Amino acid sequence: MAGEGLRYKKVVLKISGDAFCSKPGTGLDSEEVDRIAERTKAIAELGVQLAVVMGGGNMVRGATLSEAGANRATADYMGMLATVINGLALQDALERKGVETRLQTAIWMQELAEPYIRRRCLRHLEKGRVVLLSGGTGNPHFTTDTTAALRATEIGAEVLMKATKVDGVFSADPMTDPDAEKYDRLTYLDVLNRKLKVMDMTAISLCMDNHVPILVFDMKKEGNIERAIRGEPIGTYVGD
Repeated sequence: MAGEGLRYKKVVLKISGDAFCSKPGTGLDSEEVDRIAERTKAIAELGVQLAVVMGGGNMVRGATLSEAGANRATADYMGMLATVINGLALQDALERKGVETRLQTAIWMQELAEPYIRRRCLRHLEKGRVVLLSGGTGNPHFTTDTTAALRATEIGAEVLMKATKVDGVFSADPMTDPDAEKYDRLTYLDVLNRKLKVMDMTAISLCMDNHVPILVFDMKKEGNIERAIRGEPIGTYVGD
């Protein structure tokens, strides 16, 4: 029976823009998009109500453009548009695999997608559709991590799952420091006080205020998605 034996039945999944390409900042890679679609389909087939928030760093990073001299608001809007492109790519890949989706944007662009409306999003989820949430919050100066935290609180998600390239949160970068310690469980205050690179501070604070747990895990590892949804101990759990 769909949904049976699952710990989480309503989930917001945050996928970074770099997951959409083989090398950071290199645009769209069709093979990577297909892999994301396969993992996303696996969640939907478990009977989970799933909303996905995409980053856009594979094409544009607002903060980086701003540091190079661009107006910050303009740079951030460019980044928001990049998330819409990723959303369209993922929608196409999912629907080719038989998964019914809806793409919603925080910025009005009716020829491409629906506007993000909370009640409409909830209705799609109830009908078993995967909802792809793009365009960030629709405002500059906010990251897609904050978008994911905001949407999770709005739709009553039971967990915010952040897909990363490593299996959890570490004391240092495990790619460069072999002595980096992995944390199995952290409180929100642990993350804030130690300034751990889980999500930006605004996103962490928003989850803390609304008691939305965060699970940081390696999405690319085979079977991790299913294990995470079933509540098996993987990655790093951040909560009260």
